[in-house]
Amino acid sequence: MRAHPTIIQGGMGVAVSSWTLARSVALAGGLGVVSGTALDGVVARRLQDGDADGHIRRALAHFPSQAIAERVLATYFREGGRPAGKAYRPHPTLTIDPSQAAIELSLVGNFAEVWLAKEGHDGVVGINFLEKIQTATLSAVLGAMLAGVDYVLMGAGIPKEMPRVLTEFAAGRPASLTIEVENQTEVHKAVLDPRAYLGDDLPEMTRPHFVAIISLHVLGAYLARDAEIRPDAFVVEGPVAGGHSAPPRGKLTLDELGQPIYSERDEADLVKMVQLGLPFWLAGAWSTPEKVAEALEIGAVGVQCGTIFALASDSGLTDAIRDRLIDELKSDTLVVKNDALASPTGFPFKVAQLSGTLSDPVDYAARERICDLGYLRQPVQEADGTIVYRCASEPVHMYLKKGGEEDATKGRKCLCNALFANIGMPQLRKGGYVEQPAVTLGQDLEGARGLMLAYPNGWTGREGVDWLLGRSS
Repeated sequence: MRAHPTIIQGGMGVAVSSWTLARSVALAGGLGVVSGTALDGVVARRLQDGDADGHIRRALAHFPSQAIAERVLATYFREGGRPAGKAYRPHPTLTIDPSQAAIELSLVGNFAEVWLAKEGHDGVVGINFLEKIQTATLSAVLGAMLAGVDYVLMGAGIPKEMPRVLTEFAAGRPASLTIEVENQTEVHKAVLDPRAYLGDDLPEMTRPHFVAIISLHVLGAYLARDAEIRPDAFVVEGPVAGGHSAPPRGKLTLDELGQPIYSERDEADLVKMVQLGLPFWLAGAWSTPEKVAEALEIGAVGVQCGTIFALASDSGLTDAIRDRLIDELKSDTLVVKNDALASPTGFPFKVAQLSGTLSDPVDYAARERICDLGYLRQPVQEADGTIVYRCASEPVHMYLKKGGEEDATKGRKCLCNALFANIGMPQLRKGGYVEQPAVTLGQDLEGARGLMLAYPNGWTGREGVDWLLGRSS
């Protein structure tokens, strides 16, 4: 069996960890990871923009069910792209009991991203999911497995059902996933049968490695104790890592900038992680060659890095956003805030402070609240048993109507629309408003500064791996 790679390129944003970046990292011998968030929307928008380079259509030509691929193409592909000023066509949202069209789009989107990342080489490719986005998980995982994904990584929760889901899908059997529903009076499960969608087109699939992303050794010990829920490996992520992070243990206290205050209680005991006997990588402030060596000495397999790869030239960030981040890094003015309020999930979320993005209070106030993508919505069971979906960044009156508290809406940002803006696919609104970005990075910038010295004109994902492993000149 092939040894686990030393370097994992983290799964970031909506297609910031793009197939181009993951492929570059995999070619260098690292684990190239695509973000599995909202890939149904990503493929729908790429097709509406004309798929000028033909990558999506090339991938879909290899999708096991050409009937499904053709339905997706007929619905979303626009030769030459959208006319100027035309909004993206909405795509169906994924619920506990999603429509056929929603599942097919999710299958195709996740397949295409992984297939393109793996095309033409024998390196390893993974996909990263958020446990919080439960209604999208089954179709997304199946789509990635149809493309032969090598690793599945999941954080932002306790992913105890994922080992079973991967085993069931690999055997071609239906898989189920418990969906957390607020105020529930019964257990709610989503179920997906691969044969119901692919029939005789269902290929043999290999079970990928499952890597649980955790913040504390305590959770690692809980997951490792039972073979039913035991992952194959862990990523142990510290509080400064980018994107969503676990809240501090105990009572939440904030500093003068509105950031959660962490203590030694929030640091994993790495000696106990070694004692679990399962492979693990370290993440959050481990993005230099020196830190890689330290991680290996501790007993880790290696490290997972995000920020240095988000800033790579082959990540999905727009050139304009990347250039601004690099310029501020050079001038030592780049600030990344761990915003306790930004994410509708309630998890702290790292946000780079850039004018012209939702981190700017003026730009945040100028946006009309709307929730039309719905990836971070929370299912809620009402008194009559019906399920509604609410998001703390949706219009306040709608949130209140669904039983939410007004305080929960304060400062919440529509991350779904903002993350699409980060990659150059913002939605256009009536009246001419264009959705604005909200950029997430890690708070540790030492690795990025080191790479900037080594590659002052910018670097690729492959060069990032070479630098971390001491192979760079």
